[in-house]
Amino acid sequence: MQNRNRHTSSGHRTLLFGVLCLFGFCLLAQKPVTGPQKKQSAGTQAGQVKQSDKGKQSQQPKSKVYLLHSDLLRKDSRHPDAQVVVGNVAFRHDSMYMYCDSAYYYDKINSFEAFSNVKMEQGDTLFVYGDRLYYDGMTQIAQVRENVRMENRNTTLLTDSLNYDRLYNLGYYFDGGTLMDEQNVLTSEWGEYNPKTKQSVFNYNVKLVNPQFTLTSDTLRYNTATKIADIVGPSDIYSDQNHIYSELGTYNTVTGKADLYNRSVITNEGKQLTGDTLFYDRNSGVGEAFSNMVMTDTINKNMMTGDYGYYNDKTKYAFATKKAVAVDYSQGDSLFLHADTLMMVTFHLDTDSMFREMRAFHKVRFFRTDLQGTADSLVFSSKDSCLTMYHDPILWNDKQQLVGEKILIYMNDSTVDWAHIINQALSVEELDSTMYNQVSGKEMKAYFRDGQMHKTEVEGSVRVVYYPMDSDSTLIGMNVSETSKLEVYLQDQKIERMVMSPQSSGTLYPLPQIPKGKDKLENFVWFDYIRPLDKNDIFNWRGKKVEDQLKKSVRGPIELPNQHLFENKK
Repeated sequence: MQNRNRHTSSGHRTLLFGVLCLFGFCLLAQKPVTGPQKKQSAGTQAGQVKQSDKGKQSQQPKSKVYLLHSDLLRKDSRHPDAQVVVGNVAFRHDSMYMYCDSAYYYDKINSFEAFSNVKMEQGDTLFVYGDRLYYDGMTQIAQVRENVRMENRNTTLLTDSLNYDRLYNLGYYFDGGTLMDEQNVLTSEWGEYNPKTKQSVFNYNVKLVNPQFTLTSDTLRYNTATKIADIVGPSDIYSDQNHIYSELGTYNTVTGKADLYNRSVITNEGKQLTGDTLFYDRNSGVGEAFSNMVMTDTINKNMMTGDYGYYNDKTKYAFATKKAVAVDYSQGDSLFLHADTLMMVTFHLDTDSMFREMRAFHKVRFFRTDLQGTADSLVFSSKDSCLTMYHDPILWNDKQQLVGEKILIYMNDSTVDWAHIINQALSVEELDSTMYNQVSGKEMKAYFRDGQMHKTEVEGSVRVVYYPMDSDSTLIGMNVSETSKLEVYLQDQKIERMVMSPQSSGTLYPLPQIPKGKDKLENFVWFDYIRPLDKNDIFNWRGKKVEDQLKKSVRGPIELPNQHLFENKK
């Protein structure tokens, strides 16, 4: 009977096991595990929890916070749910080891409070120190307070209030803190640091101090591995006389190279470089601006604009192209100059002989209310305050026009002092659309006072077509003369008198009896179709008509200073 019962019982267990297996197989058949679910499950087992899954943590099994050691363990009536542990206390949660002098250990809720000489260790790379710690094993968040120090290899974080989230490997402070590495010291009111990615974020009164510069901002990201600061808000970087302002970009604190966007500004000794995009190298002093570039000299009150600009604050070399414009606003009336390329070169830097040259080439056009001009190229030198116009230069002042093979304009306090027209010199004054006072010669010097021409000297094969007036400004006739040297004196832009050497009486024609063709010199041209009309018209290049070109000079080619800088530029 006993054997029969034993066999019967065994048969029942076999049948029950079979039914359970069949039931389990049916469950699996009803809820198949897809590929992505398997992958997520594997990732969860490896501790790779995505931020979007953080709300599911309560559904996942939690690991145990273990009390590894204490010299004394007792109960306390004031903390009935806690075990009081004292002396060389050590806890472990997964790979994190935590030490203190004493603690309240809440075994049921998988947490503890630690006091005095608090230390947290994770591997051999992360260490956290403080005076107090509350550790929640359920959320894996450590709250460390007072004299807090987090060390991660060569990075140290100091604060009085630090929360460290082990799940996301992220430490953050909210009541002021300092982050230090081999290169920089960063302070802010709020900040976070990830020991794994080495990425940190700072907000409110951010300050990055480096031996070579200081960066201030309200929002900054910084990586302690790459030493690159990501600018994501209004920021200022100061170093010696250099200042950078940017609201978006990156700055390498080791190499000093910056990629800046959103109208960033670089300032150095009164010079500013602004652009939609800026590249700057602190060590070489080179800055490049792309799109809507503005380069301003606030000391000398001039600026360059264009779609591309280059500036070296060590050599004081500047370059602008693509709709390049130079603006001089040192006087009440600004002068606007356009050319294909603008360049600023500094010579004998940091010496008593230092001077600068502004070069423009090709298709130069400039406009100011009292002065306009065109040329193929020009050079302005601060050494002698001389502006030299090369190749088909034309200069206008009110109703006066000056033409020659080369024109030199000497400035005094950014106003024209005198001009020197060399070879095939021609001066024309428009009286009306049909009558012009004209003077031609080998060379000419025109002197200005208060922005107006008041005297002209002409030498070499001088020829004159002149309309004298009586006291009431009535035209008397037309005078045609020839001489070797001529001095013309003007009053209110009108010819007052002329002195010829040797003296020449010339021929005076009454207005109705002027012979055909005598009213124009052989080389007369009135370039009204070329003259810049306003500051916007400087972009509209208009060259001379074929019939208005200067005749070839019998002299050799005009020699430019630093000729090689203009060659192969067309």
